[in-house]
Amino acid sequence: MRAEWNERAKEDAHYYVAFGRRDQDDEEFYATATDLVRELTGELKRLPPEQSPGMRRALEIGCGPGRLLRPMSRCFGEIHGVDVSDDMIAIAKERLRGVPNAFPRAISGSDLKLFPDRHFDFVYSYAVFQHIPSAGVVFSYLRETARVLRPGGVARLQINGLPKSSKVYTTWEGVRVSADEIHALTRELGVELLALTGIDSQYMWTTWRKPSSPDRAYGRCRIRGLSNAFSSEQAVPSGGRLACVAASVENLPEGADLNSLTALFDGAPGRVCYVGPRGGNGFSQINMFLPKGVRTGLVPLRLEWRGTQLAPEMYVRVIRPGPAVPRLTALSDAINLMSPQRVDCGIMKASIEEVGSIESFRATFDGVPARAVETFRADPLTERWEVNFRVPRSIGSGGHVLEIRLGARLLTKTGVEVV
Repeated sequence: MRAEWNERAKEDAHYYVAFGRRDQDDEEFYATATDLVRELTGELKRLPPEQSPGMRRALEIGCGPGRLLRPMSRCFGEIHGVDVSDDMIAIAKERLRGVPNAFPRAISGSDLKLFPDRHFDFVYSYAVFQHIPSAGVVFSYLRETARVLRPGGVARLQINGLPKSSKVYTTWEGVRVSADEIHALTRELGVELLALTGIDSQYMWTTWRKPSSPDRAYGRCRIRGLSNAFSSEQAVPSGGRLACVAASVENLPEGADLNSLTALFDGAPGRVCYVGPRGGNGFSQINMFLPKGVRTGLVPLRLEWRGTQLAPEMYVRVIRPGPAVPRLTALSDAINLMSPQRVDCGIMKASIEEVGSIESFRATFDGVPARAVETFRADPLTERWEVNFRVPRSIGSGGHVLEIRLGARLLTKTGVEVV
């Protein structure tokens, strides 16, 4: 891993860290972290409110050249970053010279023994475990994460959750971890599993918290409201990507998490995927996907904690889902993802959502069919497919008309420049 990532650092560190396009300048490279930093800092609401940010310590696993360390350093008194690549760390040290509370370090690539137990308030990692070819190494890091967290500390980790279909894993297309394995591991480690989203996709996210006190109740628990988790509307479709209920729960017990909560809709278990931080008003949000085959109408929700009913039943209004509408959500050069209409490498990438079957995909350049079409189901929740297709050899450089169809449906007709 060290040798190959050192080579990537020498070749184009920005590209291999922020997989967008080649030769990004510093401003563009750091701008790619904006949404991710917002995502990570949102998890800080879970930390003890009486704790001063200036007293907190954070750790980034796989910090690379410091893309996230620099903006995240504003939230902590001390932040450490570790990486297996010496060359990536050398770049990070140079760029973080003006950030006195940031400390990037090279490590062995399999553990966090550099740090003592219960040392960090926040541990995070993004686009790192998906590049590790060994399940043993990934699980070593996950166990080490639990070890170095302080009681009350939080971890936010991104993991490759794609189905385990590959026979060989590399330092680019790394090992895959299932949702069931995350459930089992967090039970084993005794940490609270507070979020698990993006299941069966490359970008599966999970949030953990190390318990700080024995489980306790705050008072009588009640469900104060039910809505669609994605749209905030009162009705929830029975299937599709919007089939998720958000419950506003008053006095949720300390320690309630995805491993101890059960949501029963008409007696059938849904999937609890998120437990939000406790607000100042004593309310917490719980998100639950409806079970397959749930009926429409007013459906009773029974919320249980450790097998005991937690709150009085409430009814959620379940409606029939709308028709799936396939739509093109992204189109670019297959290598330079920030190049939507210029084809440099001879291959284009398209992302299409709400696709029941990708078999009828067709792409033409000036009416000439594209070659070597490869398809990949990137996210089963949104039925998102990624499709790579090669520009026909007969098409020369210059401007051309690209047309993409899914069966009879025209998804786009646009001009592209082939280099």
